[in-house]
Formats: sequence, C-alpha cells, structure tokens
Amino acid sequence: MKKQFSVAIIALMVAGTAVAQKNDNQVVATVNGQSITKKQFEEYHLQNLKFVGQRKITKEVSLQDLINRQLGIQKAKKTGTDKDPVVVAKQEDILFHAQTSKDLENEFKKISVTDEDVKKYYNDNQEYRTAHILYRLRAEPTPKEVEQALLQSSEIYAALQKDPDSFAKLANKYSQTSAAPVGGDLGFQPPTRLAPEYFEAIKGQKVGFITKPVRTQMGFHVIKILGVKSFDQIDKNLYKKIIYDKKRDALIENYFKNLAKGADIKTNQNLL
Repeated sequence: MKKQFSVAIIALMVAGTAVAQKNDNQVVATVNGQSITKKQFEEYHLQNLKFVGQRKITKEVSLQDLINRQLGIQKAKKTGTDKDPVVVAKQEDILFHAQTSKDLENEFKKISVTDEDVKKYYNDNQEYRTAHILYRLRAEPTPKEVEQALLQSSEIYAALQKDPDSFAKLANKYSQTSAAPVGGDLGFQPPTRLAPEYFEAIKGQKVGFITKPVRTQMGFHVIKILGVKSFDQIDKNLYKKIIYDKKRDALIENYFKNLAKGADIKTNQNLL
C-alpha cells in the first residue's frame, strides 16, 4: 500500500511539472511568427519591476518592450546588421566575458580577504598624498618630443633641488594638468589609482621627497610626497576590494595560461 501511495505521489509531481512546463511555453505574443513565451514574458516583467524610472511598469508595457525587441532583432537580421564587423566584435566581446565568468564563477565565490591580508598588503603599498608637475606626451611621441619633455622636466627638478618649497608655484606655472592651479596636488590616492611607474618612484619614501623625472604613458612627472596615511586612517573596505580584485585577476591569468596550453598559438614579435 505504501509503495502504491509513493508511486501515486511521484506521478502527481511529474504531472505537475509537465503542466508547469506547458504553461511556461504558452505563447503570449508572436512577432512575424516569432513566439514570446509566458516564461520569457514573466522573467522580463519581473526584472522590469526592479528598476525605478520615469515609466509606470505594467504587464502591457513589459510585453510591448519584448515586442519592440523582437522587431529590432528581426530588422537587424534582415538588413545584415548582425554580420556588421563592429556588431560581431561586440558579440564576441560578450561571449568572451560570459565564458570566463561561467568557468570561474565558483572560483570567484571562494575568494576571501581577511583583515590580516589588508594589513600585509598595506605594509608594502602605502597610500600617499602627492603633487606632480607633468610635461605631457602623446600616446606615440617622436624621439624629439620625448627628448624635449625630459629636458624640461629635468630643468624643473634641478630648480627644485635648490628650492624645494617652490614646488607648488612651479606646478601652477608649468604643469600640464587640471591640478596645476592647486600646486599639482592630487590628494591621497591608493596605489591602484596611480600609474605603476609613478607609484614605484615614491614607494617607501618620506614626506617632502621629490622624485627625478618619471616617465609614464602620460608623459614625464616630477613628484613630491605631501603626506602618508597610517594603517588606522585608511578605508579598509576599499583595500579589501583592491585585494579581492588582485586575487580575482590572478585566477583569470591562471585560467588563460591553462587555456593556452592546449592551443596552437603563433606570434610574430617582429611586428610588435
């Protein structure tokens, strides 16, 4: 009797699942023969209700959105927009991120950042308040432009060796940045918001230190340290995010290293 009862329950559950699937596949609308199912509609409407905007969200509004979407997609396919190189590149970009996220999602969830991690990281990567005098360079400067910018920044550095207190005045006069009017002062910045070369030039130095000209992708900087935060002064949540990102990036880098092992990759270094 028990066995018959269990079989009956299972049969009812299977039947219920079949009915639910059938309901999900009911057609709410068709657009030139393309169906919009009840499941697609309900999922979209639920997402629509989560965003507050100028529109009043009703079921009719959500359905119209889906109809408009189908009309747009169908026209794109009809006119060949889906094969446009720019569109294809964007689609491939979406695929790239989607596949990476799918493969690494569980690994990302395992990442943990402790207070000890923050303290250890901060011991090696302090947060500085700096000012700089920048001579800008184009993304691909000529040798002559590089030479000229280096000469100008070297002259500024030489002048500062004689009169360090003139930094703000010289920044105001010569620096090619929006911070020039305030003496080149950039305020406190965590290491990740500074160019690597910029941070390495000031790392471990004391307040008042002035660097020799430092080249980054922006140009040549002469940098002065105005302040250093103690560990107790930092935004620990910000640093937890920085460390999380570093651990995540390490996972991604390792992921692609493993993918590359099974790939046939050839490069021509002469063309770089």
